Amino acid sequence: MFLSRLFAAGVLAAGVLHGSVTFAASPCGHSPAHEAFNVQGLKSELMVTALSCSAQDRYNAFVAKFRTVLLNEEDKLNGYFRSTFGRSAQREHDDYITQLANVQSEQGLQSGTIFCQQRMAMFDEVNALDNGEDLSNYSDAKDVTQPASFETCAAPTTTRAPVRRRTTHKAA
Repeated sequence: MFLSRLFAAGVLAAGVLHGSVTFAASPCGHSPAHEAFNVQGLKSELMVTALSCSAQDRYNAFVAKFRTVLLNEEDKLNGYFRSTFGRSAQREHDDYITQLANVQSEQGLQSGTIFCQQRMAMFDEVNALDNGEDLSNYSDAKDVTQPASFETCAAPTTTRAPVRRRTTHKAA
């Protein structure tokens, strides 16, 4: 039992050190946080593609078309980070966004000149989508690279421990 846990920890550490871990199928079903991470990953991948392939106008059209959906998913992501990380939520969220863009940019660099040929079709695919549900399903099926694996079933709720105040008693 100890060896299997040690092995699992080693595999996880190797995956994180290697660069990226993609989301595995969630054992708890389709959670709002899982959806939010998928949509954010897709948005980031489209942004990296737009910047790398001079397609900013196509990215802007995507953002304009799905503005409401993207903002709703961003709110879900903010909620996830707040409930998971508390006071350090904004820093953790910012780190995630930075790592996400870095991992996806690195993938683009590894692909070389074929990157734009491989990725530009995504703009046509998302343009053909009709609504937020379609976007969510598309981002889930796309298996977008993420910088780390997050437990997205249910973020832990933050609870405050009762504050104990010391009272001093004066000797009479």
